[in-house]
Amino acid sequence: MKYFIYTIIFLALVFIGVSASALDFQDLMSGDSANALIVMLASLCVIILMIILLMSRTISKKHQ
Repeated sequence: MKYFIYTIIFLALVFIGVSASALDFQDLMSGDSANALIVMLASLCVIILMIILLMSRTISKKHQ
């Protein structure tokens, strides 16, 4: 399960990188730039949730 979580975090980082290349800094809120921002925000949420899951699993193992 631990490697699966790390894989998901890695894929989220890849999505952030790909989306960053699609950004148009002249007009961030239209077209592909808006979609890229949404993908980047969703990927950051996934990374945060996976870190929380890793921490909670570590805490539960210590209290068993």
